[in-house]
Amino acid sequence: MHHAFKLCDAEWPLALSRSSHGYRLHLEEGVIPVNLHFEDDGSAVLTVDGVSERVTVAAHGDDVFIHCRGQNWHLRYAHPLERLAAQLRGSEEDVLRAPMPGSIVRLDVDAGDTVTTGQPLLTMESMKMETTLTAPRDGTVAEVHYAVGQSFDRDSVLLTLEPAQ
Repeated sequence: MHHAFKLCDAEWPLALSRSSHGYRLHLEEGVIPVNLHFEDDGSAVLTVDGVSERVTVAAHGDDVFIHCRGQNWHLRYAHPLERLAAQLRGSEEDVLRAPMPGSIVRLDVDAGDTVTTGQPLLTMESMKMETTLTAPRDGTVAEVHYAVGQSFDRDSVLLTLEPAQ
């Protein structure tokens, strides 16, 4: 089955198929055997192409958090139907979604403003922690969906972009 994951703001298309010892990961470069085995202590062993590594895995909905070799990775599963719908209505980068529930504490842009990749767009607060969200690409702010002080749920659309004029 064809899947896609977002890792480090890039989407990685892949296909998985079952094998007698786990799965086969089908990439453009070829096929790699993979397996994830959970231990009794809650940890897991990830084996990729015969090389095993102890990892910690936590999943919440479509988000998968992996700790491996001292680094933390956040993968987000992109459902094939949602990806198709996004292609029909425009790039997924046109939408800035809330990574967690919270409220807006500062808006750095207004509708009609031209923005560049990495430019701060807004600051949100969640659980007494402030997070600044930045532009995923160059463009023009089409709409700001929440005002300062308004609260929102995880995955709410906070801001939409359109191509720069």
